[in-house]
Amino acid sequence: MARLVKCKKYGVDMPGLDLPPYPGPKGEEIFKTVSKKAWTEWLDHQKMLINEGQINLTSKESRKWLNEQMELFFSGKDYAKPEGYKPEREE
Repeated sequence: MARLVKCKKYGVDMPGLDLPPYPGPKGEEIFKTVSKKAWTEWLDHQKMLINEGQINLTSKESRKWLNEQMELFFSGKDYAKPEGYKPEREE
């Protein structure tokens, strides 16, 4: 049976990740509060931000900004989207 977490993005109990995505306290927090669905959606959005925005991940400022966007994404607040971004419609 899948491990359930109260997803901070969706506010309901959903299947959680199998393992923390990062080492340390941040990875544990995500493991305990973010569903597998929300994490997968974040990875897709993160990839889009990096590619469309040509984000340089060797820059400490860029990584900090990306982490801030991740927090906004999971909290339901307004987060960065590439210019002209239109979310896919759910069926």
